[in-house]
Amino acid sequence: MGKIKRVTGRGTGVREEDEKPANWAGDSYREYQKKRKEELGKDFKLTSGRGTGTKNWTDAPEKPSTKGYTVSTGRGTGKRKLE
Repeated sequence: MGKIKRVTGRGTGVREEDEKPANWAGDSYREYQKKRKEELGKDFKLTSGRGTGTKNWTDAPEKPSTKGYTVSTGRGTGKRKLE
């Protein structure tokens, strides 16, 4: 992995950082979420509905795999299948 450039502030500066693997979507996110769930334990609470509702982190459903789904591309004119 190499270096990537990030814009800072209001677009007035640039800094270089080491490139990290993305863990915000797909299988890598599911693995990250599972590991994080084990670290937090049973007593961690999630809030919803402007902070008025709560439930335990362990009761949150697992996200299903999106493999085989069809998604639109471009401006909705194309489509591709997720692998």
